[in-house]
Amino acid sequence: MFFLRSKRAGRITACTALALSAGMLFTGTASADTPAPRPSIEKKTPAFTPPKLTLPKQDGARAGIAAAEATSPLLSDLDGDGIEDLIFRALDGELYTDVSTEPFELHRFEDVAKEIVPIGNQGGDTTEPEVLVLSETGALTLYQDAGPTGTPYAHPVGGGWQIYNKVTSPGDVNNDGRADVLARTMDGQLYLYLATGNLASPLGTRISVGGGWGVYDQLVGAGDVTGDGKADLYARDTAGNLYFYTGTGSTTAPFSGRKLIGGGWGVYNQILPVGNGDLLARDNAGTLYFYVSNSNGTLAGREQVSAVGDWAGVSQFALAGSNPYTGKEGVIAGTSGGSLYWYGNDTTGKLGARQILDEPGSWAGLKVSHLSSMNSDGFSDIGIVFSDGELWLDGPIGYGWNAYNTLVGPGDLSGDGKGDLLARDGSGVLWIYRGNGKADGLSGRVKVGSGWGAYNKILGAGDYTGDGRADVLARTTAGDLYLHPGSGNATTPFKPRVKIGSGWGTYKQLAAPGDLNADGKADLLGVTSGGDLYRYLGTSPSKFSARTKIGYGYQAYNSMS
Repeated sequence: MFFLRSKRAGRITACTALALSAGMLFTGTASADTPAPRPSIEKKTPAFTPPKLTLPKQDGARAGIAAAEATSPLLSDLDGDGIEDLIFRALDGELYTDVSTEPFELHRFEDVAKEIVPIGNQGGDTTEPEVLVLSETGALTLYQDAGPTGTPYAHPVGGGWQIYNKVTSPGDVNNDGRADVLARTMDGQLYLYLATGNLASPLGTRISVGGGWGVYDQLVGAGDVTGDGKADLYARDTAGNLYFYTGTGSTTAPFSGRKLIGGGWGVYNQILPVGNGDLLARDNAGTLYFYVSNSNGTLAGREQVSAVGDWAGVSQFALAGSNPYTGKEGVIAGTSGGSLYWYGNDTTGKLGARQILDEPGSWAGLKVSHLSSMNSDGFSDIGIVFSDGELWLDGPIGYGWNAYNTLVGPGDLSGDGKGDLLARDGSGVLWIYRGNGKADGLSGRVKVGSGWGAYNKILGAGDYTGDGRADVLARTTAGDLYLHPGSGNATTPFKPRVKIGSGWGTYKQLAAPGDLNADGKADLLGVTSGGDLYRYLGTSPSKFSARTKIGYGYQAYNSMS
């Protein structure tokens, strides 16, 4: 079992003041000898051993393949054999490759790699590739000469990259022998960063490519598919249609008009390149399929290249086209007797086996909220309000929190890459507290709006609209479900609400588990009064798949979040 997270809470004895009327928050610090109110929390995932992937040999079956091989720089050849290798983030938060069974040391555990972008040899000391890693809070780091073992030298590139919902490399755009980078904003604007060859400052000033790219839920850099020395691009829309963009060599308009390749690609949660225009695609069962490029943007029929389920447990592949997701990885369920259980996501659209959090009954008398990550480790956090109104996250936050009847941690609402907290008071006013990215303090509260008392459930964990921003769902007492799309602005964090549908009152519990099938879209769970558990996969924009029953016996819980 992989150890995911351990926290031990202790309560300070000195009074920590919280002036709710002024929206001010004061954070205290626990002393080392302060007793803990409960044992450590442990959340674990099943052990993961990276499978070895061997792709079929093509032996010149494609026209123009020799030219394409000559002009496409390899992006992720870690072991120097001339073949692209896979890099990926697993459910335990660690990075792995398919050339080693050991974790790939490109990041610190407490700063999860949200996006992984190998960009080939940019001029390092060896032929090993450089790899860009984007943190949950928007810091971009280049790792030099990344081999399958060891820890490469890190070059900080800079912060602020949380403004993008997708960062990838299409390959070499301007035919200078170095792979370049594309980044898409949450409003669908696409930008090009040309490689400089300087590892201390590897990317040039961004160049606008144009708008309208938000219609795609997958952007996949293809390398030089046609053999003309210019990087090409695949893109999939939310209807499952795959398009091909031919590279032009221009840095201001690097891609020509799109060409439809075919439909039916919506069955895959992640699509990624493996060199020469070939693609891998993973379905919700964790099975990989291989598509051979015909060197003109079209693809040969798919070939299954793994056993069913072999690649379940991978949260994000490097260079995969999906919007990467971190922040919440399952649900907690509580009994009336004060026992709390954890169910983790498994990337196949289901929940893993349950685990008890601490001793039975140890949570009695505590108000518990399951929050999207409030620090940089990418894993969900637990907020606890004690009977005296003190709030704990990683440590004591302050008093006065019993004035609120609902606490929700949907993720980053303010656009700074740090998880935020929503709180609803008894008069139906909703407030936002911006997180500091460390789970040990919050900003002063800002009023979101009134009238939120009309909802009997407010929840969210991730993106329901497809733009990469955190959103919130809310159910009325009549059973109507509304989406409040995130704006990325802390002072007005939501756009006008959108009605999702009616009849949601049939569920005794609604829970936001995060991303159940690792496609980058937030999903939803519902529990009937009879205890049946149903799943709704986010299909975006603002839609869900038909419900699927994935469990029973959940009537044992009086809370689920």
